[in-house]
Amino acid sequence: MRDDLPTLAAEAYGYGYPLLQDLQAVGTATVFNAFAHQRSVPDTPNANPDVLYSTAQLDLSGGPLWLRVPDTGGRYHVVQFIDAWTDNFAYVGSRTTRDEEREFLLVPPGWAGREAPAAEVIRVPTMIATLIARFGAGPGVHALQDGLAIERMYPQIPLDGLPHPQAGVPDDLLFLETLRRSLAAFPPSPAERRYQRRFEPLGLFDGGNSPYPTMPRDQRTAIREGLERGREALEEAATTDHAALVNGWTNDLHAYDYNLDYFEVGTVDAPQWTVPDRDAAHRLRAVAARTRLWGNHAYEAAYPTVHKDRDGARLIGKRNYTLRLDPPPPASDGWSVSAYDTATSRLGPGRSLGSGDLRAGPDGSVTIHLGPDRPADAAANWLPTPEGEFHPVLRIYGPAEPYLQGEYALPPLVPA
Repeated sequence: MRDDLPTLAAEAYGYGYPLLQDLQAVGTATVFNAFAHQRSVPDTPNANPDVLYSTAQLDLSGGPLWLRVPDTGGRYHVVQFIDAWTDNFAYVGSRTTRDEEREFLLVPPGWAGREAPAAEVIRVPTMIATLIARFGAGPGVHALQDGLAIERMYPQIPLDGLPHPQAGVPDDLLFLETLRRSLAAFPPSPAERRYQRRFEPLGLFDGGNSPYPTMPRDQRTAIREGLERGREALEEAATTDHAALVNGWTNDLHAYDYNLDYFEVGTVDAPQWTVPDRDAAHRLRAVAARTRLWGNHAYEAAYPTVHKDRDGARLIGKRNYTLRLDPPPPASDGWSVSAYDTATSRLGPGRSLGSGDLRAGPDGSVTIHLGPDRPADAAANWLPTPEGEFHPVLRIYGPAEPYLQGEYALPPLVPA
């Protein structure tokens, strides 16, 4: 058994990492079952200038919750539902439920109570979940954010909150102790529970008191070795597991396709958008949690990025470039392009150019000029760039099938 423990511990690290990353992020919330609103685009790395975010951490241990989404009048919006394992299990918004006011009843796992017949029911896979609402920025967006509402069906029932590791567990086994407690609080699907049984020798399913404070030294050493091996493997995968570039652009449409079990409104249960092999799905989920926690499926929005020009040279702010989109990206809810300083990941001076603001040529193509110098044509589509190395991000909201099927490819940036 001693020989198997390092391998099992390494697997358990990658398997449990998304759950613990999620709960760590959820734990920063000051209140549950209420939205916190972003009122302006922040000056933070990778900020999205197109939308404002409203985020809510849900605790359904006290029973179902009502969610109300306002009429958005045609403005792009989406409410993304994420369970404790980081699976995206529902989307409400422009692509799925359209623009009118809607009311949903969010019910916890195993709920057997009476449901309101007039409500649309969304079944939440875990007692803890995250809602991320995105509204297109612009006049009136604050009123739309304020139109979001969450109400508890049974406000008198106390909430369980998040689990905590037992005191006295050695630091080098704290990951497993936190995972042990979290697995008990947030069990996954029946299929995943069968998969989890391989980790029984690690003590992850011991009820009651933790096995780790009294674990024999040789077992503890073996597990510590495996956890470190698992951490190193995840770091390596986070830097290497990416789809091949197309004309210099990232083209990873399937980074969040690891949900295999729970498909509520707005999610797509189809072979194109699921990874049937659970080992591969778990690896994908761990990499996503390590590199970009709480991202959405590409069929909701895609964010291709480019770091080099047509000739393979890195993009630098002292040069001018053109990006000719012929035709523009196919999208139901618009698209935009922003430029970020590569060293800081912060927005450049041009912020963003949206598809609704860009001038098209007679043939329908759109040419964007990126660089420090304003084009001679004052009406040209110009995006000023940061001074040093930079990278554009092209955000596509509601990508159409030609993009999702790989039939549409973004062209390279051409140096002037």
